[in-house]
Amino acid sequence: MVAQQFHIDTIANNLANVNTFGFKKNRADFEDLVYQHQVLAGTPATAVSEIPTGVYVGHGVRVAATQKMFEMGSMQATGNKFDIAVGSEVGFFKILMPDGGFGYTRDGSFKIDSRQQIVTSNGYLLEPPITLPPGAINNSFQVSENGEVTVKIGDDLRPTRIGQIDLYRFVNPAGLQAIGKNLFKETVASGAEIQGTPGLEGMGGLVQGFVEMSNVKLVEEMVNMIVAQRAYESNSKSIITSDSMLGTAIGMKR
Repeated sequence: MVAQQFHIDTIANNLANVNTFGFKKNRADFEDLVYQHQVLAGTPATAVSEIPTGVYVGHGVRVAATQKMFEMGSMQATGNKFDIAVGSEVGFFKILMPDGGFGYTRDGSFKIDSRQQIVTSNGYLLEPPITLPPGAINNSFQVSENGEVTVKIGDDLRPTRIGQIDLYRFVNPAGLQAIGKNLFKETVASGAEIQGTPGLEGMGGLVQGFVEMSNVKLVEEMVNMIVAQRAYESNSKSIITSDSMLGTAIGMKR
């Protein structure tokens, strides 16, 4: 019952983030517990034969792991020039954290602050930093598929290159630590970051004016929730039934 409650909690978190930009759904993995061996398979039955299967009693189930599923979410057009999506499931934006460390995200709903810097919704700087120069025309902000950032300045009709957006990938993205705010942190399990140019070296290309939506599938999660609920109810019934059977056995003595 505890394991099924954990399953429900995981599903509830997925459903809560169905509209979260760049969110990656969680999957709960389970494993059975140790077995009590009442009769071992292969035990001699006679001088010329042995017991073929044995008798085993299981002790239930527990949560073995929770895994982030990094399949790509759907792309949604916004028309906002500061919204940037990664065109495949490979590649993270690198974000400078307030403590000086770095986070990684698939959420490309960037904003511009009072200092003309490209930041996340929480005000964290994109890394490497992109700053619009004085006199830049915001609606001329352009990002190429390969991450080159250009903008028109003043009356100059020619776009000026002001920076480059790089992407980062990991050998084991499932090993990244989710820390909230649509951010992940590098861990020993994920391996070190591998820097690359968007659209090259296996990285996805950048798509301006789009955001990546959550990869949570509503119908799939609802089905999983029903299954988990039924499993929870069945387990509770088995406890009640077992208790009733023991009560009957004890009552026979009277």
